[in-house]
Amino acid sequence: MKKNEKIIVGMSGGIDSSVTAYLLNKEGYDVEGIYLKLHETSSDYHKNNISTIEEVCEFLGIKFHILDLTEKFKTEVYDYFVNSYIEGITPNPCVKCNKTIKFGSMIDKMKELNGKYLATGHYAKTDGEHIYCASDMTKDQSYFLAQVNQENLKHMMFPMAEYTKEYIKEMAADIPILKEVAKKKESQEICFVPDVYTKILDKHTNIDMPGKTLDTSGNVIGTHKGYMHYTVGKRRGFYVHGAHEPHFVVSQDKKNNTITVGKKEDLYIKFVKLNNLNMFTNEKNFDASVKLRYKSKSIKCHVSIEDNIANVTLKEDVFGVAQGQVAVLYIEDKVIASGFIIETS
Repeated sequence: MKKNEKIIVGMSGGIDSSVTAYLLNKEGYDVEGIYLKLHETSSDYHKNNISTIEEVCEFLGIKFHILDLTEKFKTEVYDYFVNSYIEGITPNPCVKCNKTIKFGSMIDKMKELNGKYLATGHYAKTDGEHIYCASDMTKDQSYFLAQVNQENLKHMMFPMAEYTKEYIKEMAADIPILKEVAKKKESQEICFVPDVYTKILDKHTNIDMPGKTLDTSGNVIGTHKGYMHYTVGKRRGFYVHGAHEPHFVVSQDKKNNTITVGKKEDLYIKFVKLNNLNMFTNEKNFDASVKLRYKSKSIKCHVSIEDNIANVTLKEDVFGVAQGQVAVLYIEDKVIASGFIIETS
């Protein structure tokens, strides 16, 4: 990269994006910040974030812009989140947001501002063609980036790629303005869910619909509060007559407002089917490893793709996999494909 090229930095008001802007500015790039207005979790949410960004940008001597995407965020992410639970599946809003908002609409704004690259505080790597795991695997966010359009990777930069979170905090401690930013509370996993997801759903639909709890043979063995209160693997919040050992949610049935529960071994699966594939390879049959949740370990698997559906056969049993979640396929540390889970067995 040439030092006179303009880099737009996505700034949230948090420490990672603030340090990203600081590092690039220090290296002599033409840096400008951009803040996304996506939702309003509290009356002073944006006010506090923008105030922090103003202070950081003033210290760095750079401009910043505000991009209001509240309408698109509601349609693409928030409504998808609510409707998924209503349909009885478990959504992944962060993956959706990265694809359509942060590395979709924000890329468009970067180009409008004549930027060459969009840099963010994500912990991941890219060479412009593929996404790779970050050096700090405890913070790695490649999973959440796996649905981003490959065409956009050539415009993306992740300056946090080689750093650990601890190092970033140590660096910030020596710079007064960043030291204050580092004291801010880390953002939660889903930015618009400050507490529990059911509080969001309760604003839009009736989630309290008492129903029947079934065993894996279809027998009625208890009661529950309403199918939207439960996700696959949950072991509390429902009643089972005469239960002497833990039961776990195996599935939910929206149509009949029932949940099926079983023993832990009933939740183990060896196969997942994926749609909405985002491919970084032309291969149709290959061995890989797969992450079926963000914090889960990678499992070796074989992948067979036909008619834009991926059939993933796992080399070992995996516990509690929910439809609607994202499966990310890796070869070593490289993201090779991803898709949404539509079937498990």
